[in-house]
Amino acid sequence: MVVLSVDCLFDAAVRIQVEERSVSITFTRDAISIKFPTTRRLAEFLEVPHYYILPYFAMMEQEELVTRAERVGILTTVKGSRKMIALMNEKYQQEIEAILGHVIFSEFAQRCELA
Repeated sequence: MVVLSVDCLFDAAVRIQVEERSVSITFTRDAISIKFPTTRRLAEFLEVPHYYILPYFAMMEQEELVTRAERVGILTTVKGSRKMIALMNEKYQQEIEAILGHVIFSEFAQRCELA
């Protein structure tokens, strides 16, 4: 059985993005946000009951790593985007570059650091 943590959920989110070959990024004037998979999708991926995931999302909101947007889903904050891009860079760079391309991934990583 998987040991859940905030880091585990961020890692699972990136692995889902890699598996589905889809990374949804929103650029605004003030921030770059990455769409998180749904809590149900994460629970399914990690093979745990959905209600096990929910307290960790509450923690991530408290730590200002993610925010929930009505009818949009769960998005990373500036702090959460930095955490996710660091994870992508450290463990999944080749896979993410295969989806976004090297130039876009590099620009994305650079802009997250500056945000």
